[in-house]
Amino acid sequence: MAATTNSTANIDTATKVAFLRQPASYPHYNPGHAFTVDVIQTHMSWVFLSEHFVYKLKKSVRFEFLDFSTLERRHHDCLEEVRLNQRLALGIYLGVVPLTIDAAGRLQLEGEGETVDWLVKMQRLPREYMLDQVIAARRVEAAEVRTFARLLAGFYRHAEAVSITPHDYRQRFEQNIDAYTNTLLKPAYGLSHNQITAIKRTLQQFLSDKAQLFDARVSTQRIVEAHGDLRPEHICLIDPPVIIDCLEFNRALRLLDPADELAFLAMECEKSGAPFIGQVVFETYRQLCHDDPAQSLLRFYKSLHALLRAKLSIQHLDDHDVGKHQKWIRRAHDYLGLARHYADTLDG
Repeated sequence: MAATTNSTANIDTATKVAFLRQPASYPHYNPGHAFTVDVIQTHMSWVFLSEHFVYKLKKSVRFEFLDFSTLERRHHDCLEEVRLNQRLALGIYLGVVPLTIDAAGRLQLEGEGETVDWLVKMQRLPREYMLDQVIAARRVEAAEVRTFARLLAGFYRHAEAVSITPHDYRQRFEQNIDAYTNTLLKPAYGLSHNQITAIKRTLQQFLSDKAQLFDARVSTQRIVEAHGDLRPEHICLIDPPVIIDCLEFNRALRLLDPADELAFLAMECEKSGAPFIGQVVFETYRQLCHDDPAQSLLRFYKSLHALLRAKLSIQHLDDHDVGKHQKWIRRAHDYLGLARHYADTLDG
């Protein structure tokens, strides 16, 4: 079913989304084999899940860390998303496809005519095999963890070290600590100022007292262009495993210490009640990458990631969906508790 409109000027996001919600809008639609389209909205995109494929439409937004405000910028980001995700999800990302309008003013996906937007197309992965779902079902096997940990270790081992000075590396953390806590301390959010300032002081003191730990990560060339968003919900335990949804829109945010990235994954798994996953991941990483980062450094990384997740959670109170506010408040408190725990055990 094609949506009819008069000109490209009035094709707003709502019109595009309404069109993409309809199964008949998809090239693989067969009237004799009906399917539904599941829709997920994030701050940055609309994701449409058909029977076998996923299509991602970037929102026309601009934030401090990204700019999707023009068709050209969205096209570039789509291309980058496909390119970068081939590193850990080879063959899953199928390409960038156009949403077009034909001479009669009808929208078409992967059709002819003037392009009004671009979408990333990828294979749909089985949700029950995503690591967060496997953790929730308590079905995680150590062998599966080792398999995807080997994939990550190989990725890091072959990644080219990036150029950064020790001072600039430490300064990134100084700036992040300030940025995260300044947001969390906003009176409107009602969070504990004592807890947040205690975490802030502890992390700042560690960064100052243990500068040599951070400097050593730079001097041993451990900082690489990494995945950037290594969460359990982005790891699929099919055979072979794949890791999707890297952070594509800002290269600077992907320049990471692998130990930092893996600490984020370990923290998320610990929060979900599966601490052994992080243990197996780091054991595999140490063996294959010949790198044994200090436990205190890993706890610093975990604390700062938990602080960021608390910030992202509480910022949902700025949304208009009041019905979900309590959920995000609870989540922010949970992450703050984790951040405090890791900060309090930096010397443990």
